[in-house]
Amino acid sequence: MATYKKRGYKPKTKEEKVEAIEENSTTAEVFNTLDEGASKAEDWAVKNQKNIFILIGLAAVIVLGYLGYNKFIAEPKADEAMNEMFTAQKYFEEAVNGTAKDSLYNLALAGGEGKYGMLDIVSEYGSTRAGNLANYYAGIAYLNLKDYTNAVKHLSDFKTDDAVLGPVAKGGIGDAFVQLNQPEDALGYYEKAIAGSTNEYTTPMYLFKAANVALGLGQADKALGYFKRIKEEFSSAAEATNIDVFIGRAEAKN
Repeated sequence: MATYKKRGYKPKTKEEKVEAIEENSTTAEVFNTLDEGASKAEDWAVKNQKNIFILIGLAAVIVLGYLGYNKFIAEPKADEAMNEMFTAQKYFEEAVNGTAKDSLYNLALAGGEGKYGMLDIVSEYGSTRAGNLANYYAGIAYLNLKDYTNAVKHLSDFKTDDAVLGPVAKGGIGDAFVQLNQPEDALGYYEKAIAGSTNEYTTPMYLFKAANVALGLGQADKALGYFKRIKEEFSSAAEATNIDVFIGRAEAKN
């Protein structure tokens, strides 16, 4: 067993001398091992120096390329897309608020006055915010033009966390599926619209639509729950008008 020895202590017995030699030998082996490890690491670094510099260079190129792409390509392209969409957006708003809706919705989709339409924006700038928003406009335009398959396609491609546009897009898909005589799909999307956000505009509207579709599918319990939620949580909404009549219908089918 090793014992504590004061600095400067000299071994006196044969056993102590042997022990001292062994300790010195072990220490030397440790330092030799460390020296050998360091030497091997240095040798590896020298031999692989070219590869190391290549990897560092590649990492720098990737980082700089990403920053450069955002600064000189992505950002200018996003601005260009928003500018290009201005005329198509104007046609869409005129269609919503005016007459000759079909022709205006078609202009919003295909473009006019030498400017891009929403479909061009989706095709040319699909990766930008404007390209994403153009899917929403295109989907709603197709819904109003009774082209329900394309309405589903473009509204499904629209991605957003917006508390109103998100539910309206999901609800629009539900409306399209109602017209395509796919009530189960319609109900599913109305329920997604309800779950997406709680607000005074979209929530009671899609609760009402979901309840009526559920009633038609024979799901009276679900319909009753949706009708009651309108009465309890959204009593001032237009959908709450005569809500007791709808509650009565659901209860009668229960």
